[in-house]
Amino acid sequence: MLYKSTRGSTEVVNSNEAILKGLCDDGGLFVPVKFPEVQLPLSKMINFSYKETASYIFQIFFDEFSVEEINKIVDDSYDNKFSVNDMVNLTKADDAFFIELYHGPTSAFKDMALSALPHLMTESGKKISLDKELVILTATSGDTGKAALEGFSDVEGTKIVVFYPEKGVSNMQKLQMTTQEGKNVKVFGIKGNFDDAQRAVKTIFTDSALRKEMNEKGRIFSSANSINIGRLIPQVVYYVYSYLQLVKKHEINLNDKINIVVPCGNFGNILASYYSMKLGIPVNKFICASNKNNVLTDFFKTGFYDAKREMYTTVSPSMDILVSSNLERYIYEISGENETFVKDSMDSLQKYGHFEITDKFKKSLDKFYAGFCSDSDTLKAINEMYESHNYLIDTHTAVAYKVYKDYVAETSDNTKTLIASTASPYKFSESVLKALSLNEEDLTPFEMMDKLYKNTNVKIPKNLSNLKNKKVIHDEVIDKSTIITNLKKYLESGEQDD
Repeated sequence: MLYKSTRGSTEVVNSNEAILKGLCDDGGLFVPVKFPEVQLPLSKMINFSYKETASYIFQIFFDEFSVEEINKIVDDSYDNKFSVNDMVNLTKADDAFFIELYHGPTSAFKDMALSALPHLMTESGKKISLDKELVILTATSGDTGKAALEGFSDVEGTKIVVFYPEKGVSNMQKLQMTTQEGKNVKVFGIKGNFDDAQRAVKTIFTDSALRKEMNEKGRIFSSANSINIGRLIPQVVYYVYSYLQLVKKHEINLNDKINIVVPCGNFGNILASYYSMKLGIPVNKFICASNKNNVLTDFFKTGFYDAKREMYTTVSPSMDILVSSNLERYIYEISGENETFVKDSMDSLQKYGHFEITDKFKKSLDKFYAGFCSDSDTLKAINEMYESHNYLIDTHTAVAYKVYKDYVAETSDNTKTLIASTASPYKFSESVLKALSLNEEDLTPFEMMDKLYKNTNVKIPKNLSNLKNKKVIHDEVIDKSTIITNLKKYLESGEQDD
C-alpha cells in the first residue's frame, strides 16, 4: 500500500512513512495511490470483536506491518483504558442508534484513534530505523488535544505540543489539557481560534527551512490531527463495527443500507464513515451536521466553500471551525482524483478564503445531506432527548440529533440510522445543565458535574472527576503570531535541559 499527496506532487511513500510524516511536503494530505478494491466479508465479520475488526481494517491500509505486529498494536491500543468491554456502546434512543465513542481515557471520540496512533508511529519508526526525535504538533478545538496528550505522554522518542484556542474550549476541556502530566508534553493556549492554530501548524509542516533546521537537530515533525492517515483509518473501524452490531442485534438485515449522522468540524470523522462505505458498508445517506459555523452546510448545498466569514463561539466548541482540513480528501474523491483541481482549490482557499467545485462535481454531493443547528436548538435537543427518552447527550451529539430530525422531517426517510455520539455530556456540564433548566451561577466545573449527576444519575467518568485533584501545569497563553517562535523556544529549552 503506497500513499501520495492529494495535490499531485511526485512524493510517494509507504504506510510507515505516511504515518510518521503526517502531512505531505506540498501541504497536501496523504491518500492511497490506489484505494483498496476490497469488499469487506461482512457475513464473516458479524461476530468480530472491536479488536478483531480493527485488526482486519488496519491490515488493509497498513500492510507494511505483519499480522502479528498489527494484532499487538491493536491489543496495546484498546485495553483497560476503556470503561466498556468492546470500546464503544451502541444505544437506541428515539428510533436512532447512538454510537457512544466517549468511553476512553479522555471521554471523547478522539480516543478511538489516538489510542492507536502512538503505537502505529513508534512501530513505524522501528520499521524505517528512525533515529530522530518525533515532534507531534497538534491544533485542537477541544478534544484532540487531550486525547493526543494522553496517547503520547512519556512515549519514548517523542515530544507532543498542543495549541488550543484559549477562549474557544469548555472549562473541562481546558482543565484536561492544562493539567496534563508528562516529561515530553507542552500545551499552549493561543489568542485566536482553532483555524489560526491549524493554519500555523500546517505552515510549520511546509516550511522547508524549518524542516531542515529541525532535521539538523535530530528532529522531525508529525501530526496527531486527522490530517494524519494513521489517525483517520482507525476511525473507519467504529463505523464498520457499528454496522455489524446492527446486523448482529437483528435491527437490520445484512446488506441493508443505513444513514450515518456525524457532527462535523474538521470533516475527518464523517470522511472515515465515507471510507467505510468504500470498503463495503451499505450507506444510503451521510448527514453532515454543523453548528452556527455552517460553512460545510453551505458547501453541500451550493458547491461553494466560503471560509471568509465570522467565526462564532458556540456551546459545541469542538465544531467551531471554518477550514475543514479533511474536506480536501473528499474533494480529491469527487473530482475523480484530479490532483490539479484539488491543488487549485486549496490554493484558492488559502489565498482568497474560498473555492468552488464544478457543476460536474456537484452531482457527486448527492450522497450527503447537510444541515446546521443554533445554540438554542442544540440545548432544546438535549432537553428533548433527556425528557422524552431518558438519554443524556452532549452538545455536539445534540447538533447531530437536531439535524437528523430536520432531515427526517424534510425527507420522511425511515432508514435505520447511526448517530456518532462524540463526547461525554460531562465535558460540557454547564451547557447541559442549562439545557435541562438546572443551571446555577457561580458553580465550579466540578460542582456542575456533581449537580448534573444528582439530577440524572448518569455516571461521571473517572478521568473527569479526578481532575479535581490535579494542578494546572501549562498556563502559557501566546499570541497566534508567535506560535512558531514559542515552539522553537520550547524545543530549545529541552536541548538546554539535556
